[in-house]
Amino acid sequence: MLDREWRPPFPLDLHGVLSPLRRGRGDPTWRTEGDGGVIWRVSTTPAGPATVAIRRRAGGGEHGTVRATGWGPGAAWEVDRLPALLGDDDEPAAFVAHHPLVADAVRRRPGLRIGSSGRVWDALLPAVLEQKVTGTEAKRSFRELARRFGDPAPGPAGIVPDGMRVPPTPQQVRAIPDWEWHRAGVDHARRSAILHAAVVAHRLEHAAELGGEPGRILLRRIRGIGVWTAAEIAQRAWGDPDAVSFGDFHIPNTVGRALLGHDLDDAGLLEVLAPYAPQRQRAVRYIESSGFRRPRFGPRYSPRDYRGM
Repeated sequence: MLDREWRPPFPLDLHGVLSPLRRGRGDPTWRTEGDGGVIWRVSTTPAGPATVAIRRRAGGGEHGTVRATGWGPGAAWEVDRLPALLGDDDEPAAFVAHHPLVADAVRRRPGLRIGSSGRVWDALLPAVLEQKVTGTEAKRSFRELARRFGDPAPGPAGIVPDGMRVPPTPQQVRAIPDWEWHRAGVDHARRSAILHAAVVAHRLEHAAELGGEPGRILLRRIRGIGVWTAAEIAQRAWGDPDAVSFGDFHIPNTVGRALLGHDLDDAGLLEVLAPYAPQRQRAVRYIESSGFRRPRFGPRYSPRDYRGM
């Protein structure tokens, strides 16, 4: 067991920073306890799997103290990266709001930063599963793959919450039989993209070191990983403030309705976010956190169940 305490030199919205790493309520790599007072994460690291419990503590500085406790072979790696995970490497001060709604969100959410997990693979697997399907489908697939093929979370029983799992490693993913992918509701296209990435996963971790557009270009060399998927990975793995998920089913219309009062396509999204470069994704985060909700028209997209096909 390893402990570290860190005093953030800025206001910190702990849940707002970490929530992009969570994949739905049933995510077996994530758990909250005590009305959200403790956030548990399980991850892969270069040294092996790690379980980390992160909690806020009063006192110890103007913005309080954050304590991380880790278990497993990768605990030291995860605990050492606590500041980066919580946005210490982020630079939101240069951001300029060009719309009243965004300016209001900046004012109301001073602790909202973009953190970096430092792990491409942990962001890649669920991101590919989310391609061109509903969130319900993707989260179910990730949940089933992690529970059946990921190892139990390291740490002592009775302390680490029951049922937590390590995300399946590239080696474990490559060993999954075809019928198990089918059983988890993963179609051939997404399965192929994941398997292609798993073969060169150790090289893809270099994308986090490159950062920015060079990192996204490296990811897009993998067949089946396009602009949307690379952006989703970049937002989480290295906290890319400019990586917008172009091609998303919801984001253009949400941004369009919030800022202009009407829906947008990707070309319109590119235009309206242009003044925010090189922090366009930060603008999207502020819009999403503002409380604005786009009106819903018609039925929702129905999930497809590949398991019965």
